Amino acid sequence: MYEAKSKEIVLRRVREALAKSAPFLPPTPDFTSPLHAPVPTEDMSVIFAENFIRNAGVFVYCDNEEDFFDQLFIYKKEQNLQHIYVWEPVLQNALHHAGIEFSADQENFVRDAEASLTTCEALITRTGSIMVSSSNAGGRRLSIYPATHMVIAKASQLVTDIKDGLQRVRNKYKENFPSMLSMVSGPSRTADIEKTLVMGAHGPKQLVLFLIDDLPH
Repeated sequence: MYEAKSKEIVLRRVREALAKSAPFLPPTPDFTSPLHAPVPTEDMSVIFAENFIRNAGVFVYCDNEEDFFDQLFIYKKEQNLQHIYVWEPVLQNALHHAGIEFSADQENFVRDAEASLTTCEALITRTGSIMVSSSNAGGRRLSIYPATHMVIAKASQLVTDIKDGLQRVRNKYKENFPSMLSMVSGPSRTADIEKTLVMGAHGPKQLVLFLIDDLPH
């Protein structure tokens, strides 16, 4: 008797629920809409610098190319860098005319890999990251082996997000897409051992960016 009564109560509740109108369904989300607020174009260099420094990067602003040579010379002297490896011909030629010493050979690279200077593909503003690839003469090694990795870039290489950086690379290389594309966000680090942060555990201990302002004012 009790079981029959309980069953009748359950069925009555089901009928009542079915008699009600369907609950309000929320609108389908727009998965194509951006996740983040847009980055003001005029503030991209400032926002990038803030995020880059937050990632423990060393940011050096340069008014122009001549200022870059001066800043590089000062930094090289302050850090007592004796072996700066540069393998990109355009950079080699520019440093040669500026009177800044560098190493172009690869014979003793691993032994003397103190510092390197490379270009990059793009600067990702939202994360403060540098996008590098294997397509320039520096290849994969110059951004990994040396204790200090220095990068020269221009303000015109600033993009908002990673997808914009990838599109920039696609437009540049077309079908010859680089075999390696990497995002460098500050010096290498790990906290795997006892949650203690160690800098330079599996790569450069210091990441330095020289940003040349080439945008119209």
